[in-house]
Amino acid sequence: MNRKSRSFFLAPAVIALFALFGGLYGPGSGAASAAAADRSERDIDRSVRTFTKVFSVVEDNFADAVDPNRAVYNGAIPGMLHTLDPHSNFFDPKQFQLLREDQRGQYFGVGMMVRMHRGRVVVVNPFPGSPAANAGIRPSDIIHKIDGQLTTGWDQGQVAEKLKGPRGTTVKVTMLRRDINGNKELNFSIVRDEIPRKSVADAFYIRPGIAYLQIKQFNENTSAEMEDNLSRLKEENIKGLILDLRDNPGGILNEGVNVADHFLKKGQLIVSHRGRSSPQRKYETRRGSRGADYPIVVLVNGSSASAAEIVAGALQDHDRAWILGEQTFGKGLVQTVYPLSEDTGLALTTAKYYTPSGRLIQRDYSKISFYDYYTRKDGDLKDPDDVRMTDAGRTVYGGGGITPDEKVDIPKTNAFQYRVRDQFMGFSMFAAKYFAEHPPQIGEDFVVTEAIVDEFRRFLTDEKIDVTNEEFATNRDWVREEIKRSLFTYALGDEKAESLMVRDDSLVAKAIDAMARAQSLQETARRTIAQRTGTASQGK
Repeated sequence: MNRKSRSFFLAPAVIALFALFGGLYGPGSGAASAAAADRSERDIDRSVRTFTKVFSVVEDNFADAVDPNRAVYNGAIPGMLHTLDPHSNFFDPKQFQLLREDQRGQYFGVGMMVRMHRGRVVVVNPFPGSPAANAGIRPSDIIHKIDGQLTTGWDQGQVAEKLKGPRGTTVKVTMLRRDINGNKELNFSIVRDEIPRKSVADAFYIRPGIAYLQIKQFNENTSAEMEDNLSRLKEENIKGLILDLRDNPGGILNEGVNVADHFLKKGQLIVSHRGRSSPQRKYETRRGSRGADYPIVVLVNGSSASAAEIVAGALQDHDRAWILGEQTFGKGLVQTVYPLSEDTGLALTTAKYYTPSGRLIQRDYSKISFYDYYTRKDGDLKDPDDVRMTDAGRTVYGGGGITPDEKVDIPKTNAFQYRVRDQFMGFSMFAAKYFAEHPPQIGEDFVVTEAIVDEFRRFLTDEKIDVTNEEFATNRDWVREEIKRSLFTYALGDEKAESLMVRDDSLVAKAIDAMARAQSLQETARRTIAQRTGTASQGK
């Protein structure tokens, strides 16, 4: 790239970015003087010239050739955004496409989750009902070839791109699958199709009258999926609902609003947001619960964020649900996504979320690194000055996510568990080996015996996964549960396995016990509000 073409590329890119900021923030102030505007333009012009000069020196003198797209898209722009807040982000064309797919909850391909394992791309699980699942692909299969091309040296992103394609087209995949003699090659011809990514797992009755419903994230289909599930369960028969928002990272605001709308009364406030150049906007229920007033227990943990916190906060502030689990993540910043040129996008923080009582969801990130922020090194925080009251007069705090009504310390993943489950995919690999040597049929009442646990210990040794006997003994009960999960997943599919594992989930058991407290909360709130309303009426 010569100097002339380089300047032509860089200057408009940086000017366009600053112009975008001006368009977002400038008109909102309204009181800026002409002198201030001139000063701002001069500052921008000086910044652009400085950046262009720095890039010229870098390109002319850096030891290796410089890719201008990488320097700007992966360096300059993200670097600038990282000086603002932890969530403003720039998306290159590939990332922007993935973002839109995630929001839509669908794409065209074969439908399976993959990841790197020991230098190869391995199937984590095929999605239920997907072309991959229907073809017979299983967890821990190694993707050996795609359309005849060896995948050795490919990363999971390259594999995913090759597996995607127009609906109705065929991709030929060669898998390596473990059997009693080692790995054997299996060839599949898979017709690509639309792959819906369900954000709501199939709801079911975990006890007579007690329904369990898990929302994994909030995409464009979430509220409709939830309505379909509740309709299938015949909502009029529900006596209590466990709404599981654990590990839900959030997603689309309107879908969080629609979910909360279903459980609250018509006209109640769900959430509001406001920012420096963003006028306050309130989201209220439009339809309301329409008589569905059964008690609700909401499960949350430290990975429940954004739209999940909006739902939990709204139900808590209106005393509609009992919140059980850990303090949530504390992500209360509104990102507006702006499509830019070259199929790129900018997610820019434009406002902050507030619950119905007025508390701020967002944690303070001004005094810690972004790494500590994302890894929750700041612990459970709340702002003692942001004190609010629920409808029934209960005290709640802002500035640190949503604090549960009943805290439960959830065991954290330790080094042994991370090594065996995540780093080495030990359980998925063991499931493949197990079913290569045993009949692949297991029932819902399957029990992991001590002999199977001991077999897994020998498997770790054979695979040269270094664990001590002391580590294994300490984590034996956890190992047993993970073996069960992996065998269920391999034989029955991911969604069926998760529904079966819920039966043994200790927090779900606590939620069942807490249903009476959720019922009492509702009744107390009704009485308190009725007394307050009656007192107000008498005073008129």
